[in-house]
This record gives sequence, structure tokens and C-alpha cells, in this order.
Amino acid sequence: MESPPPKRNVGHGGEDGISALPDHLLLDILERLHLREAVRAGALSTRWRHLPTHLSRVHLNAGHFRGATSLQVMDAFTGAARALLTRVPPAEGVCESGALKVLVLTFYTSSPHLTSIGRLIEGIVSLGQTQCLEFCISPPGTDPLGINIEIGQEFMAFSRAYPVAFSWLTTLMLEYHAFGHSDITDLISTCGRLRHLSLRFCRLLDLHSTLKIDVPCSELQELEFVGLLCTRIELVSVPKLRQVECKCWLFNNPPVRFGYVPELRGLVLASKAKAWQEPFALSECLSTSAGARNLSTLTLCFGYQMIWIQPEPPKQRIAIFRNLTSVRLFGIFGECDLSWTLFILEAAPALHDLALSRHSCVKTPEDSAEKTTIMWEPSKDLKHLNLKVLQIFGCEDEDKVTNYTRLVMERAVGLLIIQLYGESPCTHCDADNLERSKAEKASRHRIKEQLTHGSSSSVEIIIC
Repeated sequence: MESPPPKRNVGHGGEDGISALPDHLLLDILERLHLREAVRAGALSTRWRHLPTHLSRVHLNAGHFRGATSLQVMDAFTGAARALLTRVPPAEGVCESGALKVLVLTFYTSSPHLTSIGRLIEGIVSLGQTQCLEFCISPPGTDPLGINIEIGQEFMAFSRAYPVAFSWLTTLMLEYHAFGHSDITDLISTCGRLRHLSLRFCRLLDLHSTLKIDVPCSELQELEFVGLLCTRIELVSVPKLRQVECKCWLFNNPPVRFGYVPELRGLVLASKAKAWQEPFALSECLSTSAGARNLSTLTLCFGYQMIWIQPEPPKQRIAIFRNLTSVRLFGIFGECDLSWTLFILEAAPALHDLALSRHSCVKTPEDSAEKTTIMWEPSKDLKHLNLKVLQIFGCEDEDKVTNYTRLVMERAVGLLIIQLYGESPCTHCDADNLERSKAEKASRHRIKEQLTHGSSSSVEIIIC
């Protein structure tokens, strides 16, 4: 005789145990789900149906909606936004309307829908409880480069039409938009709470002009420029700026100049040099800045092409690099001599860790600058006291890596750890091939043997 099925744990009114929980606990469960699953849960149960409209965090992405055209996608997106973001007075016995604290919207610059989005956002932020508001906006369609001038004008009209919504914006990411001479500064000034701004593959209407950002009263902390088409970027006054990333520039070197940025802590420059670009000194970016004296992390990525940094005497950089503690020099082509990297060590007395990545197989695009080896002779009396960690990614050329590592060990008298890594996976070769991986690991072991044989150094060498 079969035993009876186990009894379900039911709450009041015959509900299952979970549904019998109070609203604030059910909301806590929904907050941990993907938004789509949270909405589905509400659709399947009358007990849960009202809860998705009380979520405190909502991330809506137009890319998750289906439609034959971008207009149809945006129709579905704005319909979902209206259903989730319209806050109504709670019914009797239902939880009070929750505060929407985090709202992230990823959508297209579609004129017919921007009005609906703007009104919804202003209704939310007028409650005064929003802590994080993010827009990630790109053009509709498949050919954004052909329409970005019109799209940029539509976006600027959107920002001017809904100043209350934009005054609460904390993060903004724009793709393939074109802007007038003062649009970016005007936009930052309108967005009084903006902390993070990203411009990806955007352009100025006049490609031969300079993007100047002069916002002395802004809250801006992070700036990202990827493939920005303009002559140069000048950060005239951005007092609270802490991090800048500039990648894939096409015109002049240096791509960015810093004015008054006293809080700047991190700088990332990453690009493959073009044939018309010449190497530049880091002092051309930073030395004119009376405020950029607190830089602590520096990342330079050369895309395994020409080294576009020009070494210079330490006296020209000592004020800039005096607080520098971490340096990453990535994408160094395999044939390049490495001793030039010591010019940073010589000018950065507080440097704690240094990392380099090398690779040899990457082909040179037709419009790239010619690869040349940079030469630099450090001072004979250079003794660095604070460098503790050296990381090298890509040890294929054993002699070059061994000689360079010895050079650093001789000059960095406080060095504690050397970490030797294999090459990172590469789309141009079989760097992740098993046999190659074994050969690379054997190379690293031979490098370690050469460095430790007959040496009294206490530096720990780790094969990673």
C-alpha cells in the first residue's frame, strides 16, 4: 500500500508557505531574481501580481524585447516601463508603494518614445527617493554611423525637454552620437548628480575641433572615451574627477590634456598607433595640470603595435608620478626591448607593483605606425626602494625576459615577488593551444632557473 503524499505547508487562506509570507519578504525574494523572472512570478499568481511594481531596483534593456523593427522594440520597451514604473497608491491590505532606488534603462534614441520615457522618469524622481539612475543609449537600426548627427540632436533635445529627469542622472553611456562644440559641457552641467559618463564611438560635428570639458561645479568622477572622433580632449576643470579612460583615438597625440583635476587617481590610455601619429611624452598630458598630482594608477595599452610613449628625464615627471603606486604596461609587441619601462620606475619613488604583458604573433594593420624599439638608459645609481611586485605576462622570448627581470632585480632593492604568466588567449594565434601552453610553462621554469642559479636574492619567483 502506497504511503500518502506529503502534505504541503499552507498558510492562511490555503496559500502555499511562500505566498503566505508578508509582502516585504516576498519583495526581498523577487529582488534576487532577474527582472524577467520577477515579472513572470507576478503573472502566475494573484498573490504576487502587484509586487513587481514595488521593486526597489529595476534594469530594463530594450535589447531583451522582440520586434521586427526598432520602433516595435521600443513600443514593447516603453510599454513594459510604463507597467513597472508607474507607482499607484496601494490597495487596502497591500504593501505600501516601495521606493524605486536603482533604475537602469538601456534603450534607443527613438523620438516617438523619448517623451514617454522622460515623463515616466520625472514621475519617479519627483518622489525624491532615487539613489541611482542610469541611461545607456544607442541609435536604433544597424547603421548608427550614418545617422549619428541627427541622433545627437534628438538626444540633446531630449535632455533639454526633461531637465528634472536628467538632474537625477548618475550614470550616462552614449554610443554613436554626434555633438556640437558645447553640448557635452552643457549636458554635464544639466546633470547635477552625474558621476559616470561614457562616450563610445561618438564624434563632434566638427571633427577638427577640440572637445573641451569645463565643469567646475559638477559631481563627475569617471570619464570614458572610446573611439571618440575629435582632434583632442581637454579637461579644463573637473574638480571631482577620479578616473579617466581614453581608448582607440584616431587623431592627435596626446589624445587628452588635463587641466584642474586635483582628485585624479587613475588613468588608462589604450590604442594602436596609426601611421600619422608620433610618440608623445606623458608630461604633455599631465605636466600642465597644477592639480593632477595624486595619480596612483596608470595603465598604458599599445595593442602590440608601436610604443607611443616617449621616455623622458625623471625631473619632468617626478611631480606627476610622486604618488604613483601601480603601473600596467600592456600590449607590448614581442620584439620590443623592455628596458625603456624603467623610465617610469625612475620617476615614481612610491611605485609598489609593475605589470607588463607581451605577445609576438599579432599582425600589423596597414594603417599602423611602424614598430620601433625604444631605448632608455636608467641612471647608474638608480635604486628603487618601494617596488614589491613584478608581473610579466608572456615569456616566450626567454633571454629578453630573463635579462629584463635581472635588470629590475638589480635596481628594485625592495622587490619581494616576481610572477611569470603565460600569454593570454589570442584571436590571431593558438596561444591557448595545449602544446604551446606546455612549452610556455617550460620557458617560465627555465627563466626561473636562470634567475635563481647562483643568486643570493630573497625574491620569490612564482610560475603562474
